[in-house]
Amino acid sequence: GRHLQTQALPRPPRAALERRLLRYVVTEPKRFRAALGLGRVFKPLLKASLARTLPPLPAESPDSARSEVAVASSAGRRVLHLDGCVQSVATPATRAALARILQRLGVDLRSAPTATCCGALSLHLDAWDEARALMRGNIDAWWPYLEDGAQAILVSASGCGSVVKDYGHYLEDDPAYAAKAARIAEIACDPSQWLARELGARSIPGIARGRIAFHAPCSLQHGQRLAGVVEGILTRLGYQLSEIGDAELCCGSAGSYSLLQPQLAAQLRRNKLDRLEKDEPKRIATANVGCQLYLAQEARVPVVHWLELVDEALVDVGTP
Repeated sequence: GRHLQTQALPRPPRAALERRLLRYVVTEPKRFRAALGLGRVFKPLLKASLARTLPPLPAESPDSARSEVAVASSAGRRVLHLDGCVQSVATPATRAALARILQRLGVDLRSAPTATCCGALSLHLDAWDEARALMRGNIDAWWPYLEDGAQAILVSASGCGSVVKDYGHYLEDDPAYAAKAARIAEIACDPSQWLARELGARSIPGIARGRIAFHAPCSLQHGQRLAGVVEGILTRLGYQLSEIGDAELCCGSAGSYSLLQPQLAAQLRRNKLDRLEKDEPKRIATANVGCQLYLAQEARVPVVHWLELVDEALVDVGTP
């Protein structure tokens, strides 16, 4: 649909350039880190609306987040993580939390250094060939790890997970990559799927941890059809979850939508935050970096990735 629309109604030069720059910066973590650094330096000179889009400096740098990973055993269980994303720059605490969780469960979290963006943003902006090239690059980066025994590819940004799970579809007409893409799609999973199985067989003491609100991203509940899985994990760990009205609706982030349609996106966010904050939760949790950053711009309480809450809970009860 996007492709047909672009063909029938070509965008004005300024809009086309805007989308091209977005793809150039956001799909490469090094470029995104550089752009973010410049934005923070010149933040006092930016318009207030633009300055609010800059995420705060993370407590954990990308390098320190990776250093959290301790190799459990060369013969132990291993899984891969998709790192080539803005999440690795803007919210590295997500990966660090996942690494610590898995380490307690005896699982080693690995990264493929040459893996890049999953291709989601390029798909959103009708750069079909670019998206498929990114997918092929990731398959090439991940494949040696799969051959070496990696059991799964965990994608902790649910928007990216929706796309990686569809690699088989996007590359089904590529004779060189179709079979590998289907295999990648088969073993890709959201961390909630992995942890629901792992924690389900373990005894975990119930400790009351206060009220939180969970925002289920569209990519998690509609794209991956995992509604209720994260909520079940958090409830079992002792968190009291608020009832969220209109939980099936978008928060306004929606990939690049919040940047390209700021007024409509802001209204969606206000509606979402009214519902998330109704019961005065201590924190808001979500499963996608875009939702996390966008909600945090206006939320009255901290917005975190749900894996950070799981990490905290497992520290309190010890290794399950």
